[in-house]
Amino acid sequence: MSEENLEEVRLNVNIDKIGELAVVECEGRIVRSEATFKLRDAVTSQGDARVVVLDLSEAHAVEGGGLGMLIFLQRWAHDHDIRFKLFNPSTSVRDRLKKANSMTEFDISTLDEMMALLAQADRRDARAA
Repeated sequence: MSEENLEEVRLNVNIDKIGELAVVECEGRIVRSEATFKLRDAVTSQGDARVVVLDLSEAHAVEGGGLGMLIFLQRWAHDHDIRFKLFNPSTSVRDRLKKANSMTEFDISTLDEMMALLAQADRRDARAA
């Protein structure tokens, strides 16, 4: 596989934690097994969070395996009493969720909701310090 093709399938994940809020930032494509497992591991490692936000601002595509993983992660979070939210899915990701009839299943945060979550987590974190 050429380096250009590797870039197409690569998923970069970064986790920012503020108190009991974990923001999992995704950059790339959530389409292949390797990417979906990387996402699963990043989210499920946040078992002590009360809220996990999956920032999809830089996710360019979600396909079958990625959609299945998002549904799995939503159920995992529910089973662990964790709020699971999607934030800012790109147009292509939002369209894919709509085609899969998954939009109603996911809690998609607005920018205002995200800012409120961050402020609340920051206040709690400051009190705990």
